[in-house]
Amino acid sequence: MFGRREPVPFAFVAEADRFRSNVTPPPRERLSLGQMAGRWLLGLTVVSGLVGSLVIGTPALSTDRQDSHPQQSQASQKH
Repeated sequence: MFGRREPVPFAFVAEADRFRSNVTPPPRERLSLGQMAGRWLLGLTVVSGLVGSLVIGTPALSTDRQDSHPQQSQASQKH
């Protein structure tokens, strides 16, 4: 019943691993000085933003208190 050996329409997929192209891709275009400086500036801006947010956010994340007494308002201090 299944003994027929007809060609499969997608037989080229099974042979794709044996296929090697002889076409080489074009060489990569070199970046100009302005493009390279722009990429460095963008990277530096991103890194400095992350470092700045870490420096500003670190004191807010600390849980230790310097003073041991609770803060009182001026209205509660007047008798």
